Amino acid sequence: MALITASRRLRRTPFSDGVEAAGVSAYTTYNHMLLPTVFRSVVEDYHHLKSAVQVWDVSAERQVEVRGPDAGRLLQMLTPRDLRGMLPGMCYYVPMVDETGGMLNDPVAVKLAEDRYWISIADSDLLFWVKGIAYGYRLDVMVDEPDVSPLAIQGPKSDDLMERVFGEAVRNVKFFRYGVFEFQGRSLVIARSGYSKQGGFEIYVEGSDIGMPLWNALMEAGKDLDVRAGCPNGIERVEGGLLSYGNDMTRDNTPHETGLGRFCSTQTAIGCVGRDALLRVSKEGPVKQIRPLEIEGAVPPCDRAWPLMAGDKVVGQITSAANSPDFGTGVAIGMVRMTHWDAGTKLTAQTPDGPRAVTVAEKFWI
Repeated sequence: MALITASRRLRRTPFSDGVEAAGVSAYTTYNHMLLPTVFRSVVEDYHHLKSAVQVWDVSAERQVEVRGPDAGRLLQMLTPRDLRGMLPGMCYYVPMVDETGGMLNDPVAVKLAEDRYWISIADSDLLFWVKGIAYGYRLDVMVDEPDVSPLAIQGPKSDDLMERVFGEAVRNVKFFRYGVFEFQGRSLVIARSGYSKQGGFEIYVEGSDIGMPLWNALMEAGKDLDVRAGCPNGIERVEGGLLSYGNDMTRDNTPHETGLGRFCSTQTAIGCVGRDALLRVSKEGPVKQIRPLEIEGAVPPCDRAWPLMAGDKVVGQITSAANSPDFGTGVAIGMVRMTHWDAGTKLTAQTPDGPRAVTVAEKFWI
């Protein structure tokens, strides 16, 4: 595979020096930044994530800050999830849609105050959409990208590592809630969240200047815990059914098609710009939807969608796939038509290495 040419348009992060010293072996691009994808190997990184603790540079999860008297109104315009019950200290998973109900992003919103939010985005230029809505409706709000770079601590020993750096109280942070903790005189928002099913935290590092001091402190504190630099793992992600915007869903999909309908309160999310379109979709129901899929045989790298066939008829596509060491099978995420999405349905995937037998699974593996 060809190398990526470095340039100032492909931004480094506050933790890039630490990532390079830890032996990163591959990157992808994400929100115009470097995002590590492999350190020792995908499989070795996978086993370590499930057994120890890793420090992930996920600065590429850029923040869109919304601040001002109309901040709450603007947030509700962006998502079909009803935000009226959201309080400071909470994080909400918020599918964000355009006027047709198509997915623009699936970020986590962090409510810092009644008039201030961070939107922690997946890979897309959501900042421009938010600015456009704010300007078009002449809302009294500021929209910008702050100097905030998330650092994720993931794995079963995450609590032990975090306590050593931030104190015992960090253990009390509940899932999708956050607390404010001190590091070298700086107050940092720390949420119990992350892009794995192994448990952990995301530290919203406000101020690039403390990036490497924090990285080094975590690495020093976790030596006996076998702490390592890590990154979102493609195998573990698929096992857990964690969706990737741009891979498993795009603007052509509604939240209901991506299995995110449970996060939509379309009837009561008054003001959402895609509400009318989604009301029609929710009434009729989706004709295709994300499903877990089991693949027989060795699974090649999945860098493009693979057609899913029922005989000679295309009934969907596989969007992410991997070989699972722990479950001894190929695992995949796919978009499947309703006529063939029931658990146990037998299909065929057209992969670059030839056809593979596929079975619709009952649920994701972790």
